[in-house]
Amino acid sequence: MVERIDSVFSALGDPIRLQMVETLTKGPASVSALAEPHAITLAGASKHIGVLETAGLIVREKRGRERVCTLQAEALFAARDWVERYSQFWNERFDALEAALKEDANE
Repeated sequence: MVERIDSVFSALGDPIRLQMVETLTKGPASVSALAEPHAITLAGASKHIGVLETAGLIVREKRGRERVCTLQAEALFAARDWVERYSQFWNERFDALEAALKEDANE
């Protein structure tokens, strides 16, 4: 699980890949459509897409002459769950700190 989350966060750490994922939330897109807003070559786009594939964020399939990418939201859910778990951890710590500070102020 940690390895998968690590690869998801690593893949999303690049602004081009993050934008590609954002584009794919609207539906499947071709490699050329994903490359276009970034002024990168198709080879460059393909490398970014490969990272997203390895992280399990997208799947790429051949449709006729085009390679079409589709978002796989399950990997995002795993990352969300991880963030939520640590969010709960820190919220509990901040609540304890707040209680301790109030106790000190009342003394």
